[in-house]
Amino acid sequence: MRLPPALLAALLVIPLVPHAVSADPVAPPAPAVRDFGNGPERNEVAADVPERAEARAAGQSEQPGSLSHDRGYPRRTRLPVPPENPADASIKLGLVPHHGIAPRLNDLQQRGDRVSAQVLGRSYGGRDLYLVTVTAPESAAETREQERIRDRIENDPAAAARDRNLVKRYKAPVFVNANIHGNEWEGTDAALRVIEELATSKDPKVADLLARTRLYFNVTANPDGRVSGVRQNGAGFDLNRDFVTASQPEVRAMRQIMIDVQPVTMIDLHGYVNGTLIEPTTPPHGANYEYDLFIQNTYANGLGMEAAVNGLGYTVEKDGVYPAQIPFRDSAEGWDDWPPIFTPQYAPFHGAVAAHTVEIPLRVNGSDYTQQPVEELRRRSAINTDVAAAAIRSTYAFVRDRHDRLIADQIEVFRRGSAGEPSKAVGLGIVPGFGPEDVYNTTFPRAYVITGRRSEAAAARLVDHLIANDVRVERARRAFRADGRTYPAGSYVVDMRQPKRGLANVMLEAGADISPRVDAMYDISGWSHGLLWGAGVDGVTSLRVQADPVKAAAPTGSVPRAPGALALKVSDAKDVLALNDLLAQGTAVTWAGGAAIVPASARQAARAVSERYGVAFTPASGTASGTPLSQVRIAAAASADELFTLRELGFAVTPVSTAALNAGYDWSGTDVLFVSSGLSYTALNPAARAALDAFLTTGGVITRGGTGAAFNAAAGLLTATAVAGRGDANGVVRVLSTGGQVGGGSPDHSFVYSPRWFTGLGPEVTVEQSYAAEGPLVSGHWRPDADGTGGQDAARGQAAVVSGRDERGAAVVLFGTEPMFRNHPKGLFPQVAKALYWASSVTGAAVKG
Repeated sequence: MRLPPALLAALLVIPLVPHAVSADPVAPPAPAVRDFGNGPERNEVAADVPERAEARAAGQSEQPGSLSHDRGYPRRTRLPVPPENPADASIKLGLVPHHGIAPRLNDLQQRGDRVSAQVLGRSYGGRDLYLVTVTAPESAAETREQERIRDRIENDPAAAARDRNLVKRYKAPVFVNANIHGNEWEGTDAALRVIEELATSKDPKVADLLARTRLYFNVTANPDGRVSGVRQNGAGFDLNRDFVTASQPEVRAMRQIMIDVQPVTMIDLHGYVNGTLIEPTTPPHGANYEYDLFIQNTYANGLGMEAAVNGLGYTVEKDGVYPAQIPFRDSAEGWDDWPPIFTPQYAPFHGAVAAHTVEIPLRVNGSDYTQQPVEELRRRSAINTDVAAAAIRSTYAFVRDRHDRLIADQIEVFRRGSAGEPSKAVGLGIVPGFGPEDVYNTTFPRAYVITGRRSEAAAARLVDHLIANDVRVERARRAFRADGRTYPAGSYVVDMRQPKRGLANVMLEAGADISPRVDAMYDISGWSHGLLWGAGVDGVTSLRVQADPVKAAAPTGSVPRAPGALALKVSDAKDVLALNDLLAQGTAVTWAGGAAIVPASARQAARAVSERYGVAFTPASGTASGTPLSQVRIAAAASADELFTLRELGFAVTPVSTAALNAGYDWSGTDVLFVSSGLSYTALNPAARAALDAFLTTGGVITRGGTGAAFNAAAGLLTATAVAGRGDANGVVRVLSTGGQVGGGSPDHSFVYSPRWFTGLGPEVTVEQSYAAEGPLVSGHWRPDADGTGGQDAARGQAAVVSGRDERGAAVVLFGTEPMFRNHPKGLFPQVAKALYWASSVTGAAVKG
């Protein structure tokens, strides 16, 4: 039975750890929820994120390749073997280190005709990502036939549904993803074990399986984390939060696998929840799925995996292992499939009609890794590997037995999208326990129109992102009208009558405020490329347009022919990149109210960055002038996503922390201090505090969140009291911007996570942006705290972003919003850049002769 919300909410703060082995019977644990110790984090590993690996600096490819569809199987590729690394964290657990994977796969490719391996891409740190295909041998012609069927399923699903022989001829694709969290190791070892079993088995059932399926294994999705023994990749990102943003190369590789493979079923192997936790999930359920098809298949496979795991015979009394559990059946909420940021929640948009996170039971990471004896760690890892392997075997048996139905259901997913059918309401009781609390639906528009009314560069980026996700986009040949509005020629159109309309909609729609429906959410509840990526995006109910399919957005860069100085309005991340490029070249640039003024003498440099980044320069006004601006040098006590984004925007960034400043820090190379994580003013020693105070007489400060607000108060910067909203509140909010240094020209929407607002403002403080009086939450989850405070009603009309000059002259900006959260809200990045340019220029810190 499902837990009541109050009890579940209490459990959310309790880390779920393996239970000690005991000779006495132990009561089974309550149905598990995701461990908030590893839960809705902000990638808070920031202050020492390493620079890019030498392999990346040398220009080695990180982009994923695609599967070839004109070569047969097997494909015996000799994988390069990395140098041996005795410091690989896997070794302590008795598991396969990253440098040991390629030799094993090379050996398996030579031992039979069922295994093919390839390097599909590289990690952030430059390590190879391995994709293994296991199937019966195919001629090149047979492989091409499989691809024709796959293509027909997606692109002509109505005809595919009528072809009675199609499902008999098609090999059902299965995708196994392992080790996406680097210190959840054993999925990799289980995958290698099962690959070897399938490669060498003489069982006729295995031969029959491989004649009717292809099994694809992403052996380690996060080799950087595997080697280092950390959850994140080399950039400090939790890869299992990145799927609709795809900021990291590992995620782009996984995305390409799912596009190329089009799996009917996928599993994502994680740890650690005791007993083993096997999806499907609790409410709220993603509203853009064909959930009637998804829940039936996912629950059936979940039950099969549960039986397989329990069938291994491990017990709590003997081994410390509790029976497996299924959140949909055993919990009320807190383990949802609402946001499409996780691998199993992204895969259904590419045709997976069964997708699962599987959390194996016994913890070997964190304090257990450092404190438990090696023998105990290896005992646990051996059990975990057995459990993960059982889940894989059960899944391929499920696909073997349900082969025809899974393919037919995938066809139906794409058919509904292509036909433009309404979101289907799932009938109660479709599986045992499916009730009103499980019903979530959306309304699909007829189409989305994407324009550059705010930024042509932003529109182009969004279009290219959609195409990279296998969403179809067209471009209007001439002006057209929709819903009473005229759109110019060249506008982009996303016709929602397409097979992957669910993915298009989950990215482009505004989303929903689900606060009334659930109390406990695991991770983010609101997102919207349509509202947060800086482009103009309109959903329309009718569509009559002549348009052509596009494979990439049209170029957007331009420089006016008229002579004279040029202006570059900073309204998009690409504008920031272009400006920072010019500054790095030593171009004489001045800063004037949110725009960069480039002298006529630098026209050639402007033309080069315009072509490189797709930015549009305009003529500067006749007497345009401003404050001289140089390259902004940032000291950042920040989270990993913020460091990544600042560097991606072309800023020079040095990570700092309380410890770094206490050890002695030379402020002479810093123009602006950015504070959001890992820096406490009160914890600085006297020498560090004196050095920081001296910097504040010439430098600027940008802060974000609770750490930033505490720093502002302790350092005596701006007169402002920060008020915290509920800690897990997050989503897309309406905002009102002024014409200030940071707010001017900003979007009408922002993003919050643990939102804050500012009261008690002093006369030196300017409100740059406020939460709207209406709402302000558009989509996401934001309830009050238990005492009634901290809700979205309390934030209405309150200051969300403020700026000012403190009594020492330092220029300061305080953010209560999340403008760089996980590198996602692209349209908000210019706010941060404008804050940095203003804070550095007005103090004179960035004017360096």
